Amino acid sequence: MVPSPYVVPFVPSTSVFKEEIFNGKVLFCTGGGSGICRGMTETILRHGANATIVGRKVDRLTQAAKELSEATGRKVIAAQGDVRHPETLAAAVKKTIEAFGRIDFVICGAAGNFLVPISGLSENGFRTVIEIDTIGTYNTIKATLPHIRAAKGAYIHVRTPYQAHVSAAKAGIDALSAVLAVEEGPHGVRSNVIAPGPIHGTEGMDRLESKGTADERAQRDMLYPSGRMGVIGDVANAAVFLFSDAALNITGQVLPVDGGSEHLRTLVFPYPKAVLDPEGIKSMIKGKL
Repeated sequence: MVPSPYVVPFVPSTSVFKEEIFNGKVLFCTGGGSGICRGMTETILRHGANATIVGRKVDRLTQAAKELSEATGRKVIAAQGDVRHPETLAAAVKKTIEAFGRIDFVICGAAGNFLVPISGLSENGFRTVIEIDTIGTYNTIKATLPHIRAAKGAYIHVRTPYQAHVSAAKAGIDALSAVLAVEEGPHGVRSNVIAPGPIHGTEGMDRLESKGTADERAQRDMLYPSGRMGVIGDVANAAVFLFSDAALNITGQVLPVDGGSEHLRTLVFPYPKAVLDPEGIKSMIKGKL
């Protein structure tokens, strides 16, 4: 009888790290109103930090700040801003300093993502993702760097795989993080990248994930050496570690959080059919090519 593969459990960060390790610390998170970055923010809050979350949609942002504060007992403020426009980030940083007096941690998480093959990708679509992901990360670094220097703090950049526009943008983010680690290390600043694999329950994965039966989804989970697709909490746990004193000598690195799937080189869609006949795989995905 063939044994069943082991499936790693999810363990919340509070079971591993002390709940007060970030007492007195302040997080500044772009894209913190939803998805992975909201989950990361909530987990950092549960370890004693306060936070500012930054995004374009003020109603959703304000509601998220309220819910995060109620869930964790920490102070969370919403700062409307667009990472493509440095003046809005400057205003968000000013609001944070006025409220908390410092910034210790920055998550550069604002991102643009939509599913499209390179042959159907418009110049404007490519430019928009570069502006949000890469230039937006640069703008966030510039707006917060004096405060991160003063706090001897740290950056985490979040990047996702797939598609020409997103891949190009995230390659730029990797390079920015590496330069930041080298140039700002002597000032006490660290910078790392978290590279999530497919993460269940996120907006991006809802668009990218193949449809299928329960048996097919179970078979999909066997494509991960860990035995399952990732969840938002897995990425949040990585953020707690990288911001903690346990990672003080870790900088300039890219940390995959993907259950080992990158080593299997598994394709999301059938190859080469997905390239030669993108119209033919529309029924397999949610969203539009």
